[in-house]
Amino acid sequence: MIVVGISALFHDSACAVLVDGELVAAAHEERFTRRRFDRSMPVNAFRACLGYVGLNITDIDYVAYYEDPVEKLARQLWMGLPGAAATPALELDWTGGGLPRVQETRLLQLDATRPYREIRELLGYEGPIVTVRHHEAHAASAFYCSGFTDSALFTADAVGEWATTSYGRADAEKLELVEEVRFPHSIGLLYSTITSYLGFEVNSDEYKVMALASAGEPRYAGELGELVRDLPGGQFELNLKYFDFGGGDRMYASSLPDLFGLPPRRSGDDILSVHEDVASSLQIVMEDLLLSKIGYLHDLVGGDRLSYAGGVALNCVANSRIRQNGPYRDIFIQPAAGDAGGAIGAAALAHHRMAGTLVRRRLMDARLGPAYDVDHVRDCLDAAGVTYQDFSGRVTDLLRTTAHLIARGSVVGWFQGRMEFGPRALGARSILADPRDEAMRDHINALVKKRESFRPFAPAVPAERCAEFFDFDAESPFMLETAQVRDAQKLPAITHVDGSARLQTVDRSVDARFHGLLSEFGRISGYPILLNTSFNMRGEPIVCDPGDALACFVRCRLDALVLGDLIVLREDIPPSWAVAEAVVPYQPPSVSSDLYTFF
Repeated sequence: MIVVGISALFHDSACAVLVDGELVAAAHEERFTRRRFDRSMPVNAFRACLGYVGLNITDIDYVAYYEDPVEKLARQLWMGLPGAAATPALELDWTGGGLPRVQETRLLQLDATRPYREIRELLGYEGPIVTVRHHEAHAASAFYCSGFTDSALFTADAVGEWATTSYGRADAEKLELVEEVRFPHSIGLLYSTITSYLGFEVNSDEYKVMALASAGEPRYAGELGELVRDLPGGQFELNLKYFDFGGGDRMYASSLPDLFGLPPRRSGDDILSVHEDVASSLQIVMEDLLLSKIGYLHDLVGGDRLSYAGGVALNCVANSRIRQNGPYRDIFIQPAAGDAGGAIGAAALAHHRMAGTLVRRRLMDARLGPAYDVDHVRDCLDAAGVTYQDFSGRVTDLLRTTAHLIARGSVVGWFQGRMEFGPRALGARSILADPRDEAMRDHINALVKKRESFRPFAPAVPAERCAEFFDFDAESPFMLETAQVRDAQKLPAITHVDGSARLQTVDRSVDARFHGLLSEFGRISGYPILLNTSFNMRGEPIVCDPGDALACFVRCRLDALVLGDLIVLREDIPPSWAVAEAVVPYQPPSVSSDLYTFF
């Protein structure tokens, strides 16, 4: 049985393919369109996933959509969406020059038939379509990838149809959600509101607030406690006097700045210690609430295993505290815990319900996207007269050469095999550097990534040697937990201000080449650890194909690019390519940067 899962028309659309219940491919639409958080029907991801596994559209038994459009529309209409009725269904935007571009508006999006129509018209699929509710898709994305025989289920995000937090259980027989918290009371919306108040982009920069929190003190925890009240059982509620989810130009009411005695920070303004303290207070209040609700879940359904998903599950600091202080022995969070991962969950739950069978296999490898023929890249480089080193059939030499480049201070683009699924680069589309170089973090932040200096970089380490360098005794293949660095002074480029690091453990059996590079660097330096950040520039998705990688390599001013078995050095780039080094203007994401997108 072949089931395709679709997440689309909200934000971060994606496609996933299951064959007989086994996940074989998944990809984000943004990687192909190069538009960050692309929300459109994932036509390109759909084609790429089917093509990679050798399927035709007629092979598909079911398409599963990740939310109930009718329930979602009911919530949108309940909210009122001011101005929708007066807004034309289509607007022409001439600002880009040339032909006008059709802009979607609220009225166009208030259409519960749109997902089904676009699956038919844009994907060309004519078979049966099944619908999975949003939080069911989240929960299923974690459970069916966990390898558990049974599990408690916890989901937390901004909002699905109506649910914002859900509690449930799953086993070989069924997956069921037994309780939920409903909109507008939402942990995700609480975090996004303060993200906006602190001058960062909603739907995008919540992880920046998480990073900023480590530098502050929670001296506003009392004020943050005024925003949300923990209730008995699984419920909690936001104090709505401080929020505005009614479709205005901001998510918070004027009473919120009054509560803190602090005006909202504008994007681009200096980050002050008071902003760090607000972020720290938010993080603590959220963690306390999560621990309370997860404790309730344990009392409700029992067991010692937890499957956890939803956008809130991408907060790796909170995840570490849940592991350390929560009631569960084993926790699984899948790498695309946000809406994109709903494509996996929708397909997996649909398969379980239709086929009645369950594949128990723990997901350890997020490289679920397409791979590309580097032979074509070799031909293009030859045609362009670009000098490169070809290590075909000599993997050991390739790893040794790359490790020596990094040890000598080079920043390297690393492009290998299938593309990762989820927001983290995990060794397939990565930028790598020496974690021992104190200046490396500032160098990459300022020159390569063009991002805020306070944001940390993550280390990748062989799984079997992790405990030597980090206070961590579990696996973290998807960079979803933090750990204290044992010798922080020797690893300044990957150590955050609080002595922690967002950790990736690499198993040899999962990614032998990346594991081999880490080990080779360890033989040279004594530290089998590399700084690992995503292969992209600010405001852009992670690179997808070799052309993206070459363009980003030139524009980022990286020192070397490893494309499969080929190494291209910066000094070998033709002078005629220099025009590509010009900084490309920042492109905003395809969702609002000031407000959570409710439609």
